[in-house]
Amino acid sequence: MRSPLVFIDGDQGTTGLQIHERLRGRTDLSLFTLAASERKDPRRRAEAINACDIAILCLPDAAAREAVNAIVNPAVRVIDASSAHRTHPDWTYGFPEMAPGQAARIANARRVTNPGCYPTGAIGLLRPLVQAGLVPASYPVSMHAVSGYSGRGRAGVEEHEGPDAVSAPAFQVYGLELAHKHPPEIQQHAGLVHRPIFVPAYGAFRQGIVLTVPLALRLLAPNVDGATLHACLARHYAGAAHVRVVPLDESRDLKHLDPQRLNGTNDMHLSVFPNMEHGHVLLSAVFDNLGKGASGAAVQNLNLMLAQQ
Repeated sequence: MRSPLVFIDGDQGTTGLQIHERLRGRTDLSLFTLAASERKDPRRRAEAINACDIAILCLPDAAAREAVNAIVNPAVRVIDASSAHRTHPDWTYGFPEMAPGQAARIANARRVTNPGCYPTGAIGLLRPLVQAGLVPASYPVSMHAVSGYSGRGRAGVEEHEGPDAVSAPAFQVYGLELAHKHPPEIQQHAGLVHRPIFVPAYGAFRQGIVLTVPLALRLLAPNVDGATLHACLARHYAGAAHVRVVPLDESRDLKHLDPQRLNGTNDMHLSVFPNMEHGHVLLSAVFDNLGKGASGAAVQNLNLMLAQQ
């Protein structure tokens, strides 16, 4: 019996390169990519994607849609790492820990869309609380996140690691027009009524994310406090292999959050920081934007799908 054939389309970007690195040496699958001379040949790409068992698309949105449209072999299964299909009703959202049964849905899906890096943290924090009725679906959510410069892709890496790196900014807030592509994805999968306000930034480090969501207790369900929110998250992720809810007493000892703490892993740490005097709670997520936020998540989804191949 032959090993499943996995095709990475677009393996030269940061996500594709890390997926390739994570899969290198695996003996339970056969991995292939196209030679540089063939990557822009539509006929060769169509042949490759129709010959594989599972295709992992690490492409810009338009190219990802073109690749999917080129599939005529009904047996081909797809993991799309772009944002092209993250709110599409016919695609399974590739966040296994998001909801009960989600891992099984991914395992049996033909089309899986990898979550965005920032949405992984935002949805991971908010969806269980909204589903439990602790945070109203109509809550005016705002969030701030700082990612390593690899979140910009090759352009970010070149800016900070290329010949002109000395002039690269140490910190930059972007998305000032409040039209970032992630809020619709966060709104849909977190179960929010209104589009959240999202303020992203890049720091002068290669990879890693800290995402925070502030909450005012007066706007939550009656009698909800930090301990209630923490208990809900702890119940939801109990037994999860890659999502850890940091105990409240451990969070109390934290003086800062290091976005690089989980680099190189597929893990995410969620924390709750209550200030009962002021009636405020800060939710936080720390994870690797190239791990749980991209390549690690794709490999996790691939492993689930291979189990049903």
